[in-house]
Amino acid sequence: MRLAGSLHLALLLALTSRASGLNIPLEVEQPPTIVTQTSGPIIALPFDNVVTIRCEAKGNPPPEYRWTKDGQDFIPPHITTNKRDLTGGTFVLHSKNLIQFQGKYRCYASNKLGTAITEEIELSVPSVPKFPKEEINPLVVKEGEPVVLKCNPPAGVPPRQIYWMSIGLQHIEQDERVSMGTDGNLYFSNALQKDNRPDYCCYAAFSKIRTIVQKTAMAVVVKSLKPDNESANSSDASPPVRIPGLLLPSGVQTEKVLLKGEELQLECIPEGFPTPTVKWMKLGDKLPTRTKFLSFGKLLTISAVEERDQGKYKCIAENSAGEVDHYFDVIVEEPPKWRTEPPQSQLTVTGSDVHIKCSVGGKPPPDITWRRNGEFLRDDPEGNLRVFDDTVVLHNARPEDSAVYQCEASNSHGSVLANVNIMIMNMPPLILTRDYQEYAVILGGDIVMNCSVFGSPPPNILWAKNDTLKPIEGDRFFPFHNGSLQIISAKKDDSGNYMCAASNMEGKSTVTAVLDVKDPTKIVNPPQDMQIVSGTTAQLMCQAEHDESLKSTFEVVWRKDGEEIPLSSKENSSVQKFRYFVDDGMLQIMSVNLSDQGIYTCIARTSLDEDNATALLTVLDVPDAPRNLHISEIKSPRNISLSWIPGNDHNSSITAPDRNPENIKIQGHLPHQMDISWEPLLPIEHNGPGLEYKVSYRKLGVEEPWKDHLVIRHSFVVRNTTTFVPYEIKIQSRNSHGSGPEPKVVTGYSGEDVPAAAPQDIAVEVINTTLLRVSWTPVPPVTVRGHLGGYNVHWIRKWSLLNPNKILNVRQSLSFPGKRNHAIVPGLEPFSKYTLTVSVFNKKGNGPRSDMVTFNTPEGVPGQVHMLSASNAQEDSILLGWAPPRETNGILTGYLLQYHLINETSLEVVDSQEMNISGADTTQWRLQGLEGGRLYQFHLCACTRAGCGPPRTQEANTITTELPALLNISSYVSDTFAKISWTAREEQQDSQLYVAYMNNRDGNWWISEAVNTSQSFHIIDGLKPGTVYTVRLMAKRLLDNASIFEEVIQTRVKAAKGQQTDFSTQGWFIGTMCAVALLTLVALMACFVRRNKGGKYAVKEKEDLHPDVESQGMNDDTFCEYSDSDEKPLKGSSMCSLNGNDAVGDSVSRDSLVDYADGGGEFDEDGSFIGEYSGLKRRVSVSEPSGPGPVTA
Repeated sequence: MRLAGSLHLALLLALTSRASGLNIPLEVEQPPTIVTQTSGPIIALPFDNVVTIRCEAKGNPPPEYRWTKDGQDFIPPHITTNKRDLTGGTFVLHSKNLIQFQGKYRCYASNKLGTAITEEIELSVPSVPKFPKEEINPLVVKEGEPVVLKCNPPAGVPPRQIYWMSIGLQHIEQDERVSMGTDGNLYFSNALQKDNRPDYCCYAAFSKIRTIVQKTAMAVVVKSLKPDNESANSSDASPPVRIPGLLLPSGVQTEKVLLKGEELQLECIPEGFPTPTVKWMKLGDKLPTRTKFLSFGKLLTISAVEERDQGKYKCIAENSAGEVDHYFDVIVEEPPKWRTEPPQSQLTVTGSDVHIKCSVGGKPPPDITWRRNGEFLRDDPEGNLRVFDDTVVLHNARPEDSAVYQCEASNSHGSVLANVNIMIMNMPPLILTRDYQEYAVILGGDIVMNCSVFGSPPPNILWAKNDTLKPIEGDRFFPFHNGSLQIISAKKDDSGNYMCAASNMEGKSTVTAVLDVKDPTKIVNPPQDMQIVSGTTAQLMCQAEHDESLKSTFEVVWRKDGEEIPLSSKENSSVQKFRYFVDDGMLQIMSVNLSDQGIYTCIARTSLDEDNATALLTVLDVPDAPRNLHISEIKSPRNISLSWIPGNDHNSSITAPDRNPENIKIQGHLPHQMDISWEPLLPIEHNGPGLEYKVSYRKLGVEEPWKDHLVIRHSFVVRNTTTFVPYEIKIQSRNSHGSGPEPKVVTGYSGEDVPAAAPQDIAVEVINTTLLRVSWTPVPPVTVRGHLGGYNVHWIRKWSLLNPNKILNVRQSLSFPGKRNHAIVPGLEPFSKYTLTVSVFNKKGNGPRSDMVTFNTPEGVPGQVHMLSASNAQEDSILLGWAPPRETNGILTGYLLQYHLINETSLEVVDSQEMNISGADTTQWRLQGLEGGRLYQFHLCACTRAGCGPPRTQEANTITTELPALLNISSYVSDTFAKISWTAREEQQDSQLYVAYMNNRDGNWWISEAVNTSQSFHIIDGLKPGTVYTVRLMAKRLLDNASIFEEVIQTRVKAAKGQQTDFSTQGWFIGTMCAVALLTLVALMACFVRRNKGGKYAVKEKEDLHPDVESQGMNDDTFCEYSDSDEKPLKGSSMCSLNGNDAVGDSVSRDSLVDYADGGGEFDEDGSFIGEYSGLKRRVSVSEPSGPGPVTA
């Protein structure tokens, strides 16, 4: 029973993971799933008449919808109804008063099984951008001083482009001295006289809304450095040299935060005279190759920034007077995103443990919020629901735990949300495919028969034929994961009824599929190439066979040059529009003309298949008259010379053939003759009457005359030839007007005969139990008497050496093509006697076989043990039983047993052992020295002298024994240490235990040396203030499932300076010191007090606690307090994260949580975890440390 229970649990875990990526048919009741939603944000443009916000979900029963706007219930003004549902989630907002609908929307789709929600959809309605009306006074500067003309462009729908132009729409010229910044302002590093003008205008263009706005014109007056009485023609007075400064940015350093993938823009705009130049660098690294410099070097851009692009950048502006620099601290962050994929929906059975993990990344790290059916989810330590940072655990899940769970991860850059449908149910198989569904397939074709099934746990599906319970097997049958069955290359005897049987632990269901394998459609009388005289009727025959059951769908279609021909029947022959008629498979073309010439294709088809055939129709017509007739020369009064261009002969020219036959084939069907055939000329290629072929041949390499024969057919037989002799052959076409061109010579052989000799010197080398190398001396080429095909190896398995009296005579052979003298023969049986021969073959057949050789194959490793069972489990032993392998492949010498101790949570191997079991007749073994209550995996192999065969595996658990129990376990926590106290039973006063603790932030375990239980307490010091730890008491120095006690604690945080209390002035402090002194004098009494009161002792707290960053929301009323006057089991610090209203619980590592089995502990009223602890189980993969030090869980 224990083994059955373990297998059942393993099955449940496997079923849960296998159900990931849930796709439940809508015929089954299920919670809603969002299938369509509007992706935000939405920007409503001024010319948009309506804004549609979509939300569609599927579910059974059909979902109902509701919306919230900015967290408050919202009733949409115009709902669009889905045709499949009576209620719809999509609504429409009209452009009138659209501004009032600006906000963040969320859709809720609900039915009786749960609620799915969408991500927030933000709708923004930007106003029409415009500059404010203002009067701007002229900007008066001295020559050489910097000038900044501010644009302050209005916000609007991006993208936005800024331009500086004059009133006359002339662009303001920009260069290293004058340029526009990314903020839209126009910067002058130094003003010159030519900058005097009254009409500097800033224009902002918004292309998406097709709008351009203009700022009031600004005037710049540059005061000259020349005295008023100095003439304009006097020598130029340059502005004084001025050390560079930065107009943009201000200060010494700027922090630049941007998202991964965005474009980085760093800008340094200098001022000074002469005009400074700008250089860029990255401290400690080279600038990326994607770096570009724009705006005359003042703007550095890097496209698609990555995390490696972050760091410190520096710009330097310099001129002849000096330099100035500025530092940029670039930080690359990232919105939340799924590390692999969103958490998947799950279907599992009642009693399973369900883990929903929300694995997200981002920078800064996202905050994770959990909801159930749209309502915020809280941790419930007393129940079966635990909510950790990124994981929700449902322990021993029940059907009422079925719901839609939402995981939403957000940081300052955005959020992601996943709806996870959790369905807890036990349901017998429900087959959704119609019973007695009929399927048809053409002989030789492929067919898929469906069997759509739903059940929980997921059913096993079996296909059987004709009501037999035997599963269908064979290399032509392929069952799919979705329950369907595919049959490849269907045969006639595949027709019949097929049963799909689906079963799980809740029940069984069946459905029948009917398969009919049809005869293929085949053209038996295809159309033939033909020549037809213009004006007559052409007839192309096309007769086909088809399956009688498909008669209603059978049809014949004709195409000409790929285009379908419009047909008419004889009954409709009065319609002169059509010249094409079909009667009993024959196509008739009336009054053929030159346009009817082409390739005709006949297609015979049914609803399942088709066949086609083609023919060339050549139309013969009267040649056209010659063109361009003229007299080219008059030689005498009685002679003239005429010339002309011939007209089109319309396939009716008369001349000698202009080509010879092709595709000449020379074959020897009989040993003493040679068959010659070729592809005849088409009728159109005859070029005149009396076509015949001249066949010429002679032996290759022999100087003798050609032998010629004239034939009309396109084949010729040369008789009385020598066997397999090479010949030269050529074929020339000719008609009554002459011969065709000189033909090409081809080479062929006369007829073959079977080989006359056998290979010699056969040698055999046994490579292993199933592989053989055979070699031979090849036969002389003259004895092959044909084209060498290769060699055949024939072998016979006479008997098994285990049973020589049973004659087998199993015959096998392999062909090895080509010229060779050895081959590798696979597939032999171990420990057997064989005989072997070799023969040569050609196209005519095999030659005589060689002399027979005899050999034995050695022993091999045996097959798999036929059966392995584990039973009669005790605390430290298990009885194993087995059956010997069916194929021993030799003489059994014994068995090899390997067994592994398995961690039941991670399924990792903790320890491994092996042993040899001698005696071939041994079929059971009691394995001793096992650990109690642990899972073991056994591998048993049968062995011969050649080695051990493949193992058969079985798993079983030993009987559980309870761990040592301690009473009144409690903890006291300060800022840098923790005291763990207990009371040991009388019989365990001198026992040993170990104290282990883990910082939940880094996952490292530290284990103490052995502690005597009579000591009644242990102090863990060196802890960090305000940190969460997991503490364990263990009976042995091994981080496994068998801990005596486990608790999550949090150290206190040092109080603020203003909150310190002078403990020495408190009365309780003086009383405590007196008690300590008294206990020191009476040591035995102190030991008695510690033993009977759980080892309590007083601690002087140096500082009070105050809230830290991780404990947001805590106040003076809810904060955990400590009293040194009366020590208690931990009140506050160790359990604040579990019982209080604080937020510390969010920082507790999920890896430190424990499932407490059988009610072995409880929380008391002040939040401490006390009581007797036994049978604690923790799902974590660990390894045993070799000494004190960190252990990574």
